[in-house]
Parts: sequence; structure tokens; C-alpha cells
Amino acid sequence: MLTEKTKTEIITTLNQIMEIELAGVVRYTHYSLMVYGYNRIPIVDWLKGNATESLTHAHRAGEMVTLLGGHPSLKIGSLLETQQHDIGYILHESLAHEKSAIKAYYMLLEQAEGKSILLEEYAREMIVAEETHLDEVNKMLRKPGEINVYDEKND
Repeated sequence: MLTEKTKTEIITTLNQIMEIELAGVVRYTHYSLMVYGYNRIPIVDWLKGNATESLTHAHRAGEMVTLLGGHPSLKIGSLLETQQHDIGYILHESLAHEKSAIKAYYMLLEQAEGKSILLEEYAREMIVAEETHLDEVNKMLRKPGEINVYDEKND
């Protein structure tokens, strides 16, 4: 059972998630317009798919806000970029963005644990999706033939 205080905290976190995901829509759309070179088409398709997925995630977070009787945020998360449009830089920015989303979903899971199975399962499902996406980006950052996990500290 959710207390009013917990419900308010969860709505705040859900709105933060919504803002992060909406920033992802803008970010991935921008990135898709800035890719050039031989591999442009599959990379652009992948980025457009991420923009669509971010919009779906934002909508789901907003639905959870209204389910709890809250008001969905009209804000958007951080849109900082390096102004470097090499695919490597784009992927590094994407990695940082995905890590912020995962952190927010883990916060939601912590807030909901033992209080709402619906919110726990939603948070877990989204963590799986985000960690899978993080793995995709990590693999894209590896050099061809390299099997070790990409570690930005060793870059």
C-alpha cells in the first residue's frame, strides 16, 4: 500500500523518467540527422528506433503518473551534447543518457518495492529494456573483434 508521501515521491520519480525519456526522443532524432558515411542507413534506422522507443517509454511513465493521480511533467531532461557528430561521440552521449535512465528506473524500483507490485514490475521491465539497450551501445563501442566489455575509463 502506498502512503501519500511515497505516492508523491514516486510521481516525482516517474516525472523525472518521463523527462529523461522525452530528452531521448529529441536526442536520438537529432543524432539520426547527424550521421554521415557508408554505414549511415542502418545507424540512422537504429537511432530512429531509439527515438520511437524513448517516446513509448515517456508515454508509459506518464500513464503511471496519471494512474497515481498525478500530473505529468511538461519538462524535458538535459539535452547537452558535445557538438561532435562522429558516431563514436554520439554513442558515448547515448551511453551517458541510458545510464541516467537506468538510475531513475532503479530509484523507482527502490521506492515501490514491497508497496506496489504494479510499479515494481513496471520498473523491472524498464530496467531490463534499458540495460539491454546499454549493452547494445557497449557492443557498438567495441573495436571489431574485441570481446571484452567496453570500458570508457580505458578509452
